[in-house]
Amino acid sequence: MIEAVTNLNRIVIIVMTLAYLYQILYLVVGLIYKNKKEEETNAPFHRFAVLISARNEESVIGELVESLKKQKYPRNMFDIFVLADNCTDNTALCAKRAGAIVYERWNAQLVGKGYALDYLIKEIKNDYEKYDGYIVFDADNVVDPNFIYEMNKTFEKGYDAITSYRNSKNFGTNWISAAYSIWFLREARFLNFPRMLLNTNCHISGTGFCISDRIVEENGGWPYHLLTEDIEFSVHCAIKGARIGYCDKAMVYDEQPVTFDQSWNQRMRWSKGFYQVNANYMTSLVKGSLGKSKLKFSCYDMIMTTAPGMLLTLFIIAFNAVMIFACVTQPYYIANVVMKRAGKFIVDTIVAFYIALLVYGVITVFSEWDMIQATAKKKLLYVVMFPVFMATYIPISVAALVKKVEWKPIQHFASENFTPSAAAAGKD
Repeated sequence: MIEAVTNLNRIVIIVMTLAYLYQILYLVVGLIYKNKKEEETNAPFHRFAVLISARNEESVIGELVESLKKQKYPRNMFDIFVLADNCTDNTALCAKRAGAIVYERWNAQLVGKGYALDYLIKEIKNDYEKYDGYIVFDADNVVDPNFIYEMNKTFEKGYDAITSYRNSKNFGTNWISAAYSIWFLREARFLNFPRMLLNTNCHISGTGFCISDRIVEENGGWPYHLLTEDIEFSVHCAIKGARIGYCDKAMVYDEQPVTFDQSWNQRMRWSKGFYQVNANYMTSLVKGSLGKSKLKFSCYDMIMTTAPGMLLTLFIIAFNAVMIFACVTQPYYIANVVMKRAGKFIVDTIVAFYIALLVYGVITVFSEWDMIQATAKKKLLYVVMFPVFMATYIPISVAALVKKVEWKPIQHFASENFTPSAAAAGKD
C-alpha cells in the first residue's frame, strides 16, 4: 500500500509536468517579446460582415453597434448584422435604431450560438454580395476603434481565422469579473501571442474573432453546434490543417459575469462543452498529433487545452484520501506512514495549485497592467482571489460530467462612462 501511494503520486506528477511543460515556453516567449513591434503594411481593405448573435440584449446591443460605427476603417467596407435570436424583448428594434441590419430567428429546438451564426451566415449569403470575411462579436462587447483596421492587416496574411486581444469592461466590479478578465488576458498574452510567434495554431475564444469566407464555403456555413462551438472550431482547424492567427492590436472589451450563479452556469456549459469536444474529436486529435499533419503540434496543444485537468487533480486528491481511510484497519506502522505520505501529498497539491495560479495571475496582471481598467488596489486584491475562483472549477467539472447542461442567458448591462483604454491606442 505504501509503495502504491508513492508510485502513483510520483507517476502523476511526472506525467502532468511533462505534458504541460511546453506552456512554460509560451510564458517565456510572451514575456520576452511583449513589446516586439510589427512592420507597418499597406494591406488592401477587405470587405467584412460583422456578425452579432443577440438574445434579449436590448440594454447593450446599441452600445456595441455604436462602437462599431466608430471604427477607423472605410465604412463602405464592412456591414453590421444583428441576429435577434429567439428574443422576447426589443433587441431587434434597438439594433435597427442603432444602425445595424437586423434578422430575426425563432427556433426553440436548435438553441445556441452555433446554430444562430449558421443561420445568419446563410441568410447573408442569400441576400448580399460576397464578403471576404466574417467578424463575430457578442452583444455585450465594446470594440476598440482600430479593431477592424488591425484585423484586416493580419487577415491579408492569408489566415483562415484570426482571434484577438480579449479585454474586459468590468474588471473592477468584483473578484468574479476580475478572475474572468485575468484568464482571458492570460490567454491572449501567454497563449495566443506566443503561438503566433512560434507559428503554431492559435485558438478562437468566443468573441472578437474573424473567419474567412474561404473556410465558410468549405464548411458549408458554420457547422459547429456543441456547447463550446469556439473550441470545436479551433479543434477542427487543427485537425484539417486550417490556420488560425492572432492579432495582438485588435482589442475587444467583453462584459464578464458578476454573480457566482451566472458564473457557475456559464462554466458548467463550458465544461460540458469540453467533454463534448473530447468525445467527438479526441481520437482525431491524437492521430493528428502522432501522424504527418503539418499542424501536428497544434493537435497536441488542443489535446492539452481540452484535457480535463481539474478532474485529474481531483482524482489524485481523492485517491490519496481513499488511501488514508483504507489504511485505518492496517497495523499502526503501516497506517502512520500511509497517512503521512498521502496527507502530505494532498496538502502539497493544494498549495502548489494555489501558488502556480497565483504566479500566473500576478505575471498576467503586471504584464498587462496598463490595459486593465481598474484601480491598483483592485488589481492587487483580485489577483489574490484568482486561484480561489479557478478552484471552483473542480466541483463544476464533476457536476458537468453527470448533469444535463443547456445554454442559459446571462443578463448584461450597458456600461456607464466606459471608453476603450487610451493605452490600447499605443499597444505594441
